[in-house]
Amino acid sequence: MAETTRFYQAFQPDHYQIYLDIDRGTKVISGKTTISGQASAAQIAIHQKDLAVTTVAADGAAVPFTLDPKNDALRIELPQAGAVSVTITYTAPLTDTMMGIYPSYYELNGVKEQIIGTQFETNAARQAFPCVDEPEAKATFDLAIKYDERPGETTLSNMPELRVENGVHYFATTVKMSTYLVAFAFGELQSKLTTTKSGVQVGVFGTKAHAAKELDFALDIAKRSIEFYEDFYQTPYPLPHSWQLALPDFSAGAMENWGLVTYREAYLLIDPDNTALQMKQLVATVIAHELAHQWFGDLVTMKWWDDLWLNESFANMMEYVAIDAIEPDWHVWELFQKSDVPAALTRDATDGVQSVHVKVEDPAEIDSLFDSAIVYAKGARMLVMVRALLGDEALRAGLKNYFAAHQYGNATGADLWAALGAASGMDVGAIMQSWLEQPGYPVVSASVVAGQLTISQQQFFIGAGQASGRQWQIPLNSNYDAAPTIMTEKQVVLGDYASLRAAAGQPFRLNVGNNSHFIVNYGQTLLADLLQQAPAMDPISQLQILQDLRLLAEGRQLSYADLVPLLPKFANSAASLTNAALYRVVNNLKKFVEPDSAAEKNLQAFVDQLSAGQMARLGWPAQAGESIDDQMTRPFILDAAQYAQNPQAIVAAHEIFAANSADLSALPAETRPYILTNEVVHYGSTALFDRLLADYRHSADASYKSSLCFALTKTTDPDLIARLVTAFEDADTIKPQDLRAWYSNVLNNKAGQQAAWDWLRNEWSWLEKTVGGDMEFPTYIMVTTGAFRTPERLAEFKAFFEPKINESGLMREIKMDTKVIESRVALIADEQAAVNAAVATVVAK
Repeated sequence: MAETTRFYQAFQPDHYQIYLDIDRGTKVISGKTTISGQASAAQIAIHQKDLAVTTVAADGAAVPFTLDPKNDALRIELPQAGAVSVTITYTAPLTDTMMGIYPSYYELNGVKEQIIGTQFETNAARQAFPCVDEPEAKATFDLAIKYDERPGETTLSNMPELRVENGVHYFATTVKMSTYLVAFAFGELQSKLTTTKSGVQVGVFGTKAHAAKELDFALDIAKRSIEFYEDFYQTPYPLPHSWQLALPDFSAGAMENWGLVTYREAYLLIDPDNTALQMKQLVATVIAHELAHQWFGDLVTMKWWDDLWLNESFANMMEYVAIDAIEPDWHVWELFQKSDVPAALTRDATDGVQSVHVKVEDPAEIDSLFDSAIVYAKGARMLVMVRALLGDEALRAGLKNYFAAHQYGNATGADLWAALGAASGMDVGAIMQSWLEQPGYPVVSASVVAGQLTISQQQFFIGAGQASGRQWQIPLNSNYDAAPTIMTEKQVVLGDYASLRAAAGQPFRLNVGNNSHFIVNYGQTLLADLLQQAPAMDPISQLQILQDLRLLAEGRQLSYADLVPLLPKFANSAASLTNAALYRVVNNLKKFVEPDSAAEKNLQAFVDQLSAGQMARLGWPAQAGESIDDQMTRPFILDAAQYAQNPQAIVAAHEIFAANSADLSALPAETRPYILTNEVVHYGSTALFDRLLADYRHSADASYKSSLCFALTKTTDPDLIARLVTAFEDADTIKPQDLRAWYSNVLNNKAGQQAAWDWLRNEWSWLEKTVGGDMEFPTYIMVTTGAFRTPERLAEFKAFFEPKINESGLMREIKMDTKVIESRVALIADEQAAVNAAVATVVAK
């Protein structure tokens, strides 16, 4: 049932006193919560989920109550409206769902241990204590925790611990905050601490299954990120401490609980001596993302979940702003161009995609809003456009005023646009409305019509789509002065092309820097001019040419066959940005070939031609003093060489494996996935499989475990694939948080696809029970979609998922993904022959 009346309307909490007694042995939580607040009616409702409520009292006197499980409600009859303190006693289960209060399991010296942590976003605080579990219902919290404590255990929460009396840990009163940001944890932990220039204590905590040095990198990044944000936001960090806690079991990537940020171990703890730069960048941006939230999301919170983008889009942009400032040599904005931008452009081109701002009432639908490609990636790109228009000075001034006006309260998107508009003198809201409220994005077509340079906009689709006459206010970022700063019309004539070209002395460009959320379809004259200059262009420009051509091919506005002869122009670039875009196109060509066919052999030969020179230049081991671009390019080249079955690469990788067989975890992290994969595919055996799977079970090194997952799922042995699929439901081998990667990898292995797809269909109820309450659950549908390319698989997908279309949170994903597969099947049917002929022609030259 839709939650049309929010509980906050009838009862506005001011303060919570929460007492929890948690018994890990019996998995029972006993709680007592007193909520002080203002009741605007005598009948109030408080959120609860799976709580066994025993007593309810108002100002010390028992009052009638009923439980309404369907609406997660505890309904209470008060004597009258007005100021009141409601005390509720209850018990609750300690579950293994990774939501609410839950145990995380890990192995230490061969013994299975656990720590207790929390995950309350979006609406799971109600599983831990009765509350008005809505973002607007901000209050202060006094937390007291007792548990079956053992010597040497650590207890953490949002605020500092005040004292311990009779085994009860009492924490300082929080600032005013939303329920979903309350957090605590306890167990046997190690830590490292430091202090920022302004006196904020920063700490990193993890289990003792990790080496102490694995905490160092995160501690340094967290400290410097907070110092950066205090300066950039011109607003002090509002709490005494900032703890970063790695949880062994954690469904999301990380969670911005105020003062106690929680992370997957893989996104916090790394070996400083053997971690690829890509992984360092990822961990650093995750930390910076969560710490950006301490202001944008925690200090000022969206009023309701429809403005989730206010939290996530901004933090997603700021993670890059922060890391670029504190590690400028990393050129981390290139990561944004390689990951967030293509994710947003691909997802946002499917008809039926959600807009960045989405109306939502039903609590069961809230988790479906967390579409990473839209709310995170597209939203961040939208804000990058704003930053480019305003400049940092106006942006910072606007943010300072925004925080001052709304601190410890709630805000909407309109409030942010108003603050930025006042600081910049620009009507930011009018410009951004079309990006915020409309799904999709435009393709700007640029062509020479009767000698006139003309540009026009229309919505871009991959697959069928209804444009509905949408228009955008587009920051064009052109290199020709004749183009307007903001394109508001459907079509604009810029002037005589020959004159404009002569005056500019360079090809006509739009979206220079690739920061605005649109793509460009250049007419034949303009594209030929652009491609002639492409080899001398900067890497972002080269990436953008390849990116836009790939998307136009996916959208059937040009043929994939026309792209094939262009690719060698980019093959020898040393820029990782160019190689990222090049090999994204190359990987898209794989869908046009059948396994073990002549066309596949031709494509392998083509990929070998593209990558062989780079393979010879870079080699397997990192070279002393090599550039960051070389470090970031090598994985693309190794992956290409393996697809191409380059014989020299196969032998070289086997020799490296043999030389390091005593300790495979010590293989260089950058190349380790490919070395292990090479061994599994070309020299595999049951003994090797057993060894790697055992390593996976017992290692605490998330980077090594990722390499092992990558390699093991490439086996072509049906018996070993069957063993992997059996392990999907063995949490001692594959944790539920990691299962999607294993499933996706086996599904994308042509030898394993049938086994993985059969497992998903046969075990859907198990999967739903295990991770169904998680915002990641619908992504199992998305990764399934990514692997399917035949009419037969489309029919099977529809037969399985269409009956589930009305299940909570799945409707949009099923509808969109059905269109994605239909579009791919149609594209292959229409273009397969032409693409394969184009590849054969290039190979034969």
